[in-house]
Amino acid sequence: MYLNLNSNKMFFLFILFFSTLISISSTSWFGCWIGLEINLLSFIPLISNSNNILTSEASLKYFLVQSIASINLLFCIILKMILMNNFEMNNIISIMINSSLLMKMGSAPFHFWFPNIVEGLSWFNNFILMSWQKITPIILLSYYFNNNFIIIIIIMNATIGAIGGLNQTSLRKLLAFSSINNLSWMLSSMMISENLWMFYFFMYSFMISIMCMLFYFMNMFFINQLFFINMNYMIKLSMFINFLSLGGLPPFIGFFPKWIIINFLMNNNFIILTFILIMMSLIMLFFYIRILYSSFMFNYLKLKWMKIYIKNSKMNIINFFSLISIFGMILSTFFYL
Repeated sequence: MYLNLNSNKMFFLFILFFSTLISISSTSWFGCWIGLEINLLSFIPLISNSNNILTSEASLKYFLVQSIASINLLFCIILKMILMNNFEMNNIISIMINSSLLMKMGSAPFHFWFPNIVEGLSWFNNFILMSWQKITPIILLSYYFNNNFIIIIIIMNATIGAIGGLNQTSLRKLLAFSSINNLSWMLSSMMISENLWMFYFFMYSFMISIMCMLFYFMNMFFINQLFFINMNYMIKLSMFINFLSLGGLPPFIGFFPKWIIINFLMNNNFIILTFILIMMSLIMLFFYIRILYSSFMFNYLKLKWMKIYIKNSKMNIINFFSLISIFGMILSTFFYL
């Protein structure tokens, strides 16, 4: 039964991968829409679990939200075909298509579903939702985006992502708001070039995979577990490095893609937008450092009721990623210069 379940999961993961390829390689909007629907129908079995009420609730919410976004997108595609020569309506239709795609990726101000669904998923499913599920909507958005509308969305993502995470005690919700904030950088890179977006997305996926892997191995879901659990200092150090890298603090590798985006935005005179993005990243770093502070500084031995053991092979992987995070920035600067 266990092997059968794993084979089913692998099958749906393959369909998920295949659906993204259908959407991004399609020559028509209907083909893109079909790819998005296959993506939705393959992700639902991955996240649903009949033994867990929270997971079942999350899968139902995800299905309803994505269905509404898909219906809206299909309506806009048909409207665009009917009113092809009506240039006055093109601007409104482009905003409606953009809104549907932004809702699919969990962008602000359509993010109402994102933190609640993230809270009910496992770390592996969260990783897929925060990384792979954003590929198709962003690439489709890059084909047909309204410039002024996207700039407003970037500012909203940066602000809501930073402020929303301030009062969170759940690590999953905290990473959800972090994902919303990082989406503002992704959309900024999408406006500049597709290659830059791919580079930023790859770096973000790399960093979020380390965090999800670390929390999965330690079975951690809330901030207060950091000072209830007796952790090895190597685990704390890895968490310290990777959190600061995710926040974009130099000299960690998470700063490198942000540095390139800042350069391009400044060259194109987006000075106010760049200032907002940098200031909101500082707020993100504040609540990352708050987590790290609780992990390092609270050393009340009577609270340490659980000892964490991680196998050496798994710990070596995390340490290797941490080394890449430290030295990757130093090496990458030579390539950039």
